[in-house]
Amino acid sequence: MKRVSAVELNVENEYDIPVTLFANKDVKVEKAALQELDALLDLQDTVEQIDHLDPDFFGGIKPQIETVAVTPDFHKGSGIPIGTILKTKGFLSPQAIGRDVNCGMRLMVTDWTLDEVKRSLPLLEKRIRHVFFQGAREIPLHPIQKEALLREGLPGLSSVAEKLGDQGIWKHYRKDSELISLQHVSENGQMLTAGICEGLANYLDHEEPRYDAQIGSIGGGNHFVEVQEVKEVLDTSTAYAWGLKKGAVVVMIHTGSVSIGYPASGYAEMLLKQIYPKALQLPKNGILPMPIAGKYAGAFAQVQEAIANAANFAYGNRLFLSMMLRKVFEEVLGDRAFDLLWDSGHNLVWRDGDSFTHRKGATSARGLEAMANTPFAWTGEPVLIPGSMGGASFILRGNGDARSMSSASHGAGRAMSRGHAMRASDEEFKRFMQDFKIISPIDPNDPTLRGRRDILQKWEEHIKQEAPWAFKEIAPVIETQTDAGLVGAVAELEPIFTIKG
Repeated sequence: MKRVSAVELNVENEYDIPVTLFANKDVKVEKAALQELDALLDLQDTVEQIDHLDPDFFGGIKPQIETVAVTPDFHKGSGIPIGTILKTKGFLSPQAIGRDVNCGMRLMVTDWTLDEVKRSLPLLEKRIRHVFFQGAREIPLHPIQKEALLREGLPGLSSVAEKLGDQGIWKHYRKDSELISLQHVSENGQMLTAGICEGLANYLDHEEPRYDAQIGSIGGGNHFVEVQEVKEVLDTSTAYAWGLKKGAVVVMIHTGSVSIGYPASGYAEMLLKQIYPKALQLPKNGILPMPIAGKYAGAFAQVQEAIANAANFAYGNRLFLSMMLRKVFEEVLGDRAFDLLWDSGHNLVWRDGDSFTHRKGATSARGLEAMANTPFAWTGEPVLIPGSMGGASFILRGNGDARSMSSASHGAGRAMSRGHAMRASDEEFKRFMQDFKIISPIDPNDPTLRGRRDILQKWEEHIKQEAPWAFKEIAPVIETQTDAGLVGAVAELEPIFTIKG
């Protein structure tokens, strides 16, 4: 690596692909992630070999990796490092966005006060555990609604919202406001597609309405629903435009396509392997290209369909999670404003002609020009960057910087593996749990769990994997990006409590 400024490094490689890593001197750069990035760049060798062996494979388009950018939360992933933005020409690679397609962030701004939330926390905790984990989600879906969501995203879901009247969660769905809120969702909450991926056929294999067991899922790992306080306003004019004020209670949701994304992306990977030239050995990291034109245009369309179905489900998943929490808060504290600021994915691919921008663990940070004709034309795109569990999170505005392909980080980034994090001392864990409130399927204070050390140990290990010591400090991650001009800081958030799956 060659440092070119206080916040930028160029990563040299044998293919002379422009690779920019954003990191100031306080950001730890993980060796294993660099090695994974180096292996990812071998995708250029793969497409060159295929093009040489079969000049018709890419339909006459010269395939290449055009450029790569890496955000400061950069860490090892599975074939592609988390925090990578990859721009290709002539092909896309579904594996470069991962299996949790359209994993992303959603932020709601509320009128409930910090004092009443804290005062009602015991009752809120009881109701949250009941709704999120004890069978009271009450999300009935008709197969027509599922199909509309998978094909047309949130606009499609809205078009058939009345199908089940006000059964279950639908009594909390407000169609008029949800239609307005589409302006506050990236791509209006929709990746339009004509069909349903074969890998998702089982999801629609019923004729009558069913209580859906998959949508409204937080998922595992570092996914969460977190109730937060606006601790500091850092950009007064933008915060005012976005309805943010110091002391306000907001809700941040981090999840994706969970159990739908895995079969959809698995189906796409199967298609990749089917068309891969048998005369060539599969690359070690398994990252494969999907040509966009020529004889495999049909397979490309099927891959696009799979990605779109999973992405649309993820938009719906975050919507229903917000409705579930709204339901709880209204029952306990009464009906108040619960307005969407922004919803955007950070595991997705965007097309521009023959080129594709893949973001893996990197969020869109578009500037004024790209956000024209939206509510954010005078501010830039909202950028939501969570910290570690129990730590600060940030709301920022995008500047549309070309060096990062209008991208920013999606978090602080792991500093250690989950296995290493699980070995934290019991004393350290106790101190953390004394200072922070986590609501999960397991209630460690449940008297029925006394003596069940096996269950409690599993719960502790799960929490330890995502505790603050497992992640980088978020301050240098944010400072790197603001100093580089990728984003501008708008507000700092402090957690009140976190819901973990």
